[in-house]
Amino acid sequence: MKRRTHATRHLRSIIAIGSAALLLAAANAGEQPSPQPQTQTQQQTLALWPGGAPGSELHAGEPETLRLNERGEHIVSNVHAPSLTLFLPARPGATHTALVVIPGGGHRELWMDHEGYAVAAFLADHGIAAFVLKYRLAHAPGSTYTVERDALADVQRAIRLVRSRAVEWQLDPRHIGVIGFSAGGELAALSGVHYDDGAELAADPIERVSSRPGFQALLYPGIPQGMTFTADTPPAFLLCGAADDPKISQGLAQLYLALRRAGARAELHIYDGVGHGFGIRPATTGPIAEWPQRFLEWLQQQGLAD
Repeated sequence: MKRRTHATRHLRSIIAIGSAALLLAAANAGEQPSPQPQTQTQQQTLALWPGGAPGSELHAGEPETLRLNERGEHIVSNVHAPSLTLFLPARPGATHTALVVIPGGGHRELWMDHEGYAVAAFLADHGIAAFVLKYRLAHAPGSTYTVERDALADVQRAIRLVRSRAVEWQLDPRHIGVIGFSAGGELAALSGVHYDDGAELAADPIERVSSRPGFQALLYPGIPQGMTFTADTPPAFLLCGAADDPKISQGLAQLYLALRRAGARAELHIYDGVGHGFGIRPATTGPIAEWPQRFLEWLQQQGLAD
């Protein structure tokens, strides 16, 4: 894998990239968001379900909602048309590995920058294709969706879609994984135990493709209950802060032990004095700022960065 300097040196244009992608999506939906920084870099966005996501019929045509927090970060809600934003690395020098990037937000909203576009830009800068997922939000006010039925279906569909175009994007179909943060980590974990080989006779060719992630990275994830692991469970990279909610900081350690006892491969990092929601931000300092490098090293060790 091509190694470069510290991640924060590559983040100067990431917020602008995210702004362009969000503005494009908002324009397509008929929204009028506040003016954002302009950039010449544009990312392609693909609809997960061109005919409409199953179960979203009541919300057809409703636009996404975009707001900024005090940091100027982009937060999306009211997602009814799930999509993938593509970050494809330049070739030559690219690997054949890809990740579906799943931002968090408590299943009420999506924090698109530090848990989405910034992560994808870092990965692409290191030769790894990344696809930022907007998924349906089960805990938003008045939501008709559920985590296990609708949001998970969006993750599974994203994996299928990327795998179905592996030849076009020069990817190894075995090396298509997921990386999720907070609520997105919960969905990544669920995708690692709830998958299938595809429906051979499905009319939609994407649905004929396996939804199994080749590997999973769970960062300060919500931890689903009742998961069963085997030696065939996708390899897992687990990371959080010790100052996070004990359900996460202690629960992730228990999840690691459960995976190892089942014979699955797993690696665990818990950073002392670190809380929730750090993602990738330019101003982050200290050991936690190096977590993306630890992830790259893990990918190399697992043979997933070829």
